[in-house]
Amino acid sequence: MLFVPLPFVVSILLVVLFAMVAHRDADERNSAFLTLILISAFQACLSGLRWGYGVTAVMYIAPALAAIVPPIAYEGVRRLVGQSRFSLSARAAFHAIPMVVILVLMISRRDAIDLVLDLTFLGYAAAIFRLMRPGADALRLAPFEGAVPAYRAILFTGFSLILSAGVDIFVAVDFAMNGGRYAVFAIITGNLAALLILATAAAAASRSRAPENGRDAALPKQEAEGDSEVMAAIRQLMEMKQAYRDSDLNLDRLARKVGIPARQISGAINRMIGKNVSQYVNEYRVVEACRLLSSTDKPVTEIMFESGFQTKSNFNREFRRITDMSPMEWRQKHAAAG
Repeated sequence: MLFVPLPFVVSILLVVLFAMVAHRDADERNSAFLTLILISAFQACLSGLRWGYGVTAVMYIAPALAAIVPPIAYEGVRRLVGQSRFSLSARAAFHAIPMVVILVLMISRRDAIDLVLDLTFLGYAAAIFRLMRPGADALRLAPFEGAVPAYRAILFTGFSLILSAGVDIFVAVDFAMNGGRYAVFAIITGNLAALLILATAAAAASRSRAPENGRDAALPKQEAEGDSEVMAAIRQLMEMKQAYRDSDLNLDRLARKVGIPARQISGAINRMIGKNVSQYVNEYRVVEACRLLSSTDKPVTEIMFESGFQTKSNFNREFRRITDMSPMEWRQKHAAAG
């Protein structure tokens, strides 16, 4: 059948994606997201062996492998959110619980495996969404330039976990009501779709780099009195010291510079001007880019870097969001006006 080679094609594509992301993020890698892409590729290969060639031995590997996907996804997100109050060994022990339970069930009660996996996927999806409740500002260790795209990619990561659980629930219902008439098709197409979404989202989220040790999250010096004081401190930092030029500026680093808790900065900007912190900082960067575009003959790429952006895609997206035109259109319009 036509769908038989599809899992292997998906596996190859995901291996290529892994290589591209590993090369792209050679300096600062989010190891959890990289591992997630590689595991997705392996799962696609196992799916091809099981449903394409009838290799039933993979049934003893796939459930345990699936059980570690949600914890790894969560850890990738957590690394962009900030340090955990628990040690690495404590987190590893907690995240290993689903896999240990699955291994026990494989010996004692295989019929309960799907239920445990579904609860694991849904539970970790809920945990990821809970981390993302503050919006893009939740990514305290992610540079502002890529915080919004990373936030959206993380939401897709959570939805892909829900999709995986949904496919398993559909298969169980299909076996109960139709004798499994649509089970193979659902497993092949649904799970592969979930793996592709998960891996692609992980690749996108990993673009938002975070320091490996999270040392930017220093304790604040003092509490600010109110939103007005917070905004005044941030404006001074942006206008007098041009902190927005730092392409690696993130919420924790900003909090350290002004001596105000990150949560208070995020809340003040949201309440006072109705925007998240990344949008606020990027507006300073775009204003600076506009000034350079209209007053100098510097190349657009050089202006992009001087303004604090690192990638053309983010620069063009934010520039168009704020000015409703591209950088070149802005330069041409103001050159003509001058």
